[in-house]
Amino acid sequence: MNLIESLKLNIQSALAKLDKQVELSDIIIEHSRDLAHGDYATNAAMKLSRLFAKAPRDVANLIVENLDMSNIEKVEIAGPGFINFFMKKDSLQSIIKKVHEQGDDFGRGEKKNYKVNVEFVSANPTGDLHVGHARGAAIGDSIARIMEFAGYDVTREYYINDAGNQIRNLGLSVQARYLEALGLPFTLPEDGYHGEDVKIIAKQILDEEGDRLLKDENALAFFMDRGSELELEKIKRDLATFGVKFDVFSSERKVRSNGAVEKEIEYLKPHTYMQDGALLLRTTDYLDDKDRVIQKSNGDYTYFMPDIVYHVNKMSRGFDKLVDVLGADHHGYINRMKSALMMHGYSSDVLDIELIQMVRFIKDGQEYKASKRAGDAITLRDLYEEIGVDATRYFFAMRAASGHLDFDMSLAVEKSSSNPVYYAQYAHARLCSILEQGKDIPLDFDGKQLQTNSESALLKHIALFVDVVEDAAKERAPYKITNYIHELAELVHAFYTECRVIDKEHLDVSSSRLALCYASKQVMKNALSLVGVSAPTHM
Repeated sequence: MNLIESLKLNIQSALAKLDKQVELSDIIIEHSRDLAHGDYATNAAMKLSRLFAKAPRDVANLIVENLDMSNIEKVEIAGPGFINFFMKKDSLQSIIKKVHEQGDDFGRGEKKNYKVNVEFVSANPTGDLHVGHARGAAIGDSIARIMEFAGYDVTREYYINDAGNQIRNLGLSVQARYLEALGLPFTLPEDGYHGEDVKIIAKQILDEEGDRLLKDENALAFFMDRGSELELEKIKRDLATFGVKFDVFSSERKVRSNGAVEKEIEYLKPHTYMQDGALLLRTTDYLDDKDRVIQKSNGDYTYFMPDIVYHVNKMSRGFDKLVDVLGADHHGYINRMKSALMMHGYSSDVLDIELIQMVRFIKDGQEYKASKRAGDAITLRDLYEEIGVDATRYFFAMRAASGHLDFDMSLAVEKSSSNPVYYAQYAHARLCSILEQGKDIPLDFDGKQLQTNSESALLKHIALFVDVVEDAAKERAPYKITNYIHELAELVHAFYTECRVIDKEHLDVSSSRLALCYASKQVMKNALSLVGVSAPTHM
């Protein structure tokens, strides 16, 4: 149990003695910024004053009178009713032993028996992943890592859109390039794919199949299947290089097989009506602002219809929560899909959709758009080859997905404290160097000699990691982890500046400080891993 959770339970117990039953989630403990105001603070007395029909300061006094003071040095009531806690040094120092004992598992939450499906990227297998997919990959994978670490049973899923006109256009494009490679007349489709990758795929198919496809009546189907397969293989390679792997790849074709769409339409029949020859779903009966067409007047299904089938399919696999990481243009999609799931008896909160806003790239102070490959878009591969996986992932993770992002490419490769990922990784490398220098000094995991303000601040921040992980998982907010990482790096650098770690004349102090270095290094590594960033030992 960490210090914050312990304080919450202490306050909850004090309130129970006063015949007031309060949920732990209603008790907020904050990390005090100013040591003069203690180590932690709570506004519980102010929030709960109505329960007592008393002034907040009077409630604060009642709470304090009923606290267990075994880990608390003293308590002060401040302002309108804040309660400030000054913890005993040994209660803060005990965190080092916990980090040592738990190692890579420090901060990991208990198993929650709660199954979550996180679907992200899901790009059409028709070309390279662009920057929107890149940001979605970084955020989606970080969400999955954080939730898994917090104790959720997480499945990472990629939905392959392999049943639409895009795949037909890809097949026609590959077929045209195949003819070109054979020196035969060819015509690229108007809505086709003109990138260099299509030529490469056509050449590979020619190497594999020779010219036999010229006489094959089903050649287009082959080009569609093999072309999308090779595009998907390339996408998987790029994602793997980016540190992203999926547990499940779901094919739209497979989801739609065996008449699944027709069966779903039959199931939804009580919620549908005809208008101008089209079939509409009454999503306004639930959360939507207008009813949605699911089948056009010409008999074709809208994109929404197979998406309903897919989401119902996911829920049928026993998930408690679906998380979709989608582009910002899907804003109107949220309530219509929630409504469709509610027609199946699911609650509206089984589906959460994280919308990824646009990215603008800045290089040398100017907006940067050009791609060395396509000439009109920056690809995921462009980013990790030019900037590196760590910097790309960290920069995408450190801002809320819901906000537009200005990505400074020049800053991302800068080796200075101005670059946040370099600053964090340098802190980890510095700790590794200190520990190597002091490898002959035994570590004191009791931390009894840690008395300075910079040491206490670092101890408190390490103890905070468990709560930050839980909060980031609940909010699906990777930026909360990067915020934590940045502050941890600041505290590490401040500690290094203010404290002499290796001191042969005061080995007892050095033993405690080296143990603090070890704990800080371990927590930095654990935190960086949650956003898919490495923790180098040398810089």
